Amino acid sequence: MTFVTLKYSWGWFFVILYLNSHDLPPFADSELMNITTPTLLLDKEKAIRNISRMVEKAKRSGVRLRPHFKTHQSVQVGEWFREQGVEAITVSSVHMARYFADHGWRDILVAFPANVLEVESINELASRIKLHLIAVNQETVVALAKGLQHPVQLSLKIDTGYHRTGIPANNYAEIDAMLELIQRQDKLQFAGFVVHNGHTYKQTDAAASRNIHDTSVDQLHLLRERYKAQFPDLQLSVGDTPSCSILETFEGVDEIRPGNFVFYDITQQHIGSCSFEEIAVCMACPVVAKHPDRSELILYGGSVHFSKDVLVQEDGAAVFGRVVELTDKGWSEPLEGFEVISLSQEHGVVRVSAEHFDKYNIGDLMGVLPVHSCLTADIMRGYLTTEGEPIDHLSGVR
Repeated sequence: MTFVTLKYSWGWFFVILYLNSHDLPPFADSELMNITTPTLLLDKEKAIRNISRMVEKAKRSGVRLRPHFKTHQSVQVGEWFREQGVEAITVSSVHMARYFADHGWRDILVAFPANVLEVESINELASRIKLHLIAVNQETVVALAKGLQHPVQLSLKIDTGYHRTGIPANNYAEIDAMLELIQRQDKLQFAGFVVHNGHTYKQTDAAASRNIHDTSVDQLHLLRERYKAQFPDLQLSVGDTPSCSILETFEGVDEIRPGNFVFYDITQQHIGSCSFEEIAVCMACPVVAKHPDRSELILYGGSVHFSKDVLVQEDGAAVFGRVVELTDKGWSEPLEGFEVISLSQEHGVVRVSAEHFDKYNIGDLMGVLPVHSCLTADIMRGYLTTEGEPIDHLSGVR
């Protein structure tokens, strides 16, 4: 018998998948049974369904879907978007932009404050694609103006409440100065205002995420009213998976940029962005030790495979995972009786109820739903689909 454990987000939820030799999923006879080290499994069918829902939602609202590819960082996964009509994408670095430009993407936003030390790479990209950058400070605009050899689209990052970075939405003096400076540069074309509502990731109900989105849109509308005579074509762009998943319409903006929705994770389920059935990735980790005296199983799967993201419950408890059963279609709803209580560099510790402990043997696999699929995918650097197909990643192959 074989087991799989699945991990959760914000605290942690580990989910264990029990495989009987007579009830293995279709892929188990080949690639799954060849797994010997932590491996990130990808349910392609679920991912494509997640993409389809967001594509249709954007179409109904008449907004551009510019998905953030930092979650999957994969050319093959990117093609699943292209097959559904997506033409413009978001990335988090110039390096990532080059990777996707090399594979045919021609409209790319780097949704990270422009790093002026990379102006040579920026120029190379701008020579062959429609490149969008963002700025927060006047110093960035000045440096770009001095170094650019090709035109780029430039948006201003606006802070509407997240307070990570961005110009406060009501700081009109700074925005006025930035726009005046941009207008004087022949290689900079002002595109509009970009917002990331990262504080939706700290919410636990849909109403709170809706309120954050609505507040941001209201602030963006004030900016549009102030500057539309000067820039009649300015675009309003927002992007975060919780609000884009929870909302059904996106009136008042021109573009949405969610990313995590392609895979989702346990954090998103906790927020209310998705159901367990929509989580499309699962770590497969070998069981390497058992401790009956404390009812604990040790996994080959730690923070170097999952990251250190934790899902903290209302009572303060850190939840690492819930057990699910592998089925012929992937994995089941979470089961009770399992809890991942810690992660260190290579180790994952799973506390198991007495009634389930003896079902697990050293050498079995446990599946773990990631707390944060973006970080897990970035660390794992590749995927194995549930159909046994290797999927590449920007950072390397599996």
